[in-house]
Amino acid sequence: MFDNTEKANRFGCRFGCWMLVLLFLMTGQSGRAAAADEPTLEQARAAMKKAILFFQNEVSTKGGYLYAYSEDLSLRQGEEAATKYQIWVEPPGTPAVGEAMLKAYQKTGEPVAIEAAKKAAYALVAGQLQSGGWASLIDFEEPLKYQYRKSGMTRGRNRTTFDDNKSQSALRFLMLIDQELDFQDKQIHEAVVYAQDSFLKAQYPNGAWPQQYSRFPDPEKYPVIKASYPEKWSRTYPKQDYSKYYTFNDNTIADMIEVMFLAHHIYREDRFRQAGIKGGEFILLAQMPEPQPAWAQQYNMKMHPAWARKFEPPAITGGESQGILKILMRLYIHTGEKKFLDPIPRAIRYLRSSELPGKKLARFYELKTNKPLYFDLDYNLTYSPDNMPTHYSFIVGSNLDSLERRYHSLSRISSQMRERLRYPHSEPRMSSSLRARALSAINTLDERGAWVTQGKIRTGRSSYRKTRVIETRTFMKNLNSLADYIAASRR
Repeated sequence: MFDNTEKANRFGCRFGCWMLVLLFLMTGQSGRAAAADEPTLEQARAAMKKAILFFQNEVSTKGGYLYAYSEDLSLRQGEEAATKYQIWVEPPGTPAVGEAMLKAYQKTGEPVAIEAAKKAAYALVAGQLQSGGWASLIDFEEPLKYQYRKSGMTRGRNRTTFDDNKSQSALRFLMLIDQELDFQDKQIHEAVVYAQDSFLKAQYPNGAWPQQYSRFPDPEKYPVIKASYPEKWSRTYPKQDYSKYYTFNDNTIADMIEVMFLAHHIYREDRFRQAGIKGGEFILLAQMPEPQPAWAQQYNMKMHPAWARKFEPPAITGGESQGILKILMRLYIHTGEKKFLDPIPRAIRYLRSSELPGKKLARFYELKTNKPLYFDLDYNLTYSPDNMPTHYSFIVGSNLDSLERRYHSLSRISSQMRERLRYPHSEPRMSSSLRARALSAINTLDERGAWVTQGKIRTGRSSYRKTRVIETRTFMKNLNSLADYIAASRR
């Protein structure tokens, strides 16, 4: 490039080039900030906008999202390997990403954030089933497989699922963006009302919800009775349909209750509050009598603990029971009715008496005998924790100390404090930790606007490939850090 025979020019080039490199590293033509510097507001805004535009324009499918993508976007994964025409509903899929975009807009006022949030909402609207909710995924390549509401199809899958916060998270996000848009977006608002009406119809007379449904229940077929122990139960998997059962597993009913109270908070219709209370009253009905006053994962129509999957037997659960204690406390916060606190002390006493060494609880306890239940690698029920399958947590952590402290605290708070706890709001505040997170988000963003990490991605039902990946969880975490930093910088 230069005349190498001239020492002065050679020295000048070396010095000048190194100064340019140093200046590039300090200021970064790519928008990066020096490690020792505090990011500027402009750098944070530029990085956030760049990341959102890349995710919306290059990563999304019609505004919707999966869980992970290979660096070159050739491989895609939801809960399983996915095609480029599919998006996922279960978090951290489309509703979770859409809500992260919405929150970024609310904190910063960045227009591209609300536009991306709206596109995520439209993707969910397109995939809403005629039964009112959503399946695990939305398929834009083969829509005829599903009875999507907008298509008017009368054939295909029409099964709304509440498992793993799928339909609940979709409705939650749509309600939040409907509120942000002052209820003026017709597509979004109609989808919200349709889902709300459907979820209310899907609630059983006793207040429970199923894991899945395609038809609304006939109230005459579902008597309101208290939980009890069956005279006998099968120790081998019966291979029966459990999707209609009253289901606590994976926080199904807890998530539904929270969605109902959020609907009441936004739309001020008492029917949603009553549905949430009714869901809480089911929890009271479902508490097992002595000697095991906790809860099962799921109940049949006789209100007996029942089988679900081949590794989920009729049993008292040390896992979901702790989640139920949390939602009981949330019910008290929402309603002020102490009947929702009343079951907690005896449930905690029972669960404490059932703890395993190391502050652990078994996921399952045998009915009446209270012996911990496990499965071997062939999925036979056993009392031994040796040789268990590794895909499922048959032993869980005990959070009873923190749950009991929270219970005692709630028992003493004022009604004004309860109201503040329903939907607490706090403005982001500047801190060294927030500066560090924002700086890391800026400096790890690549030229395209992607955050890429080392990981693995599904290539089949049980096969993975180790590769560099773009994950929605990473995107949401960094987006939140940048939005918080921008909001705190303006205070």
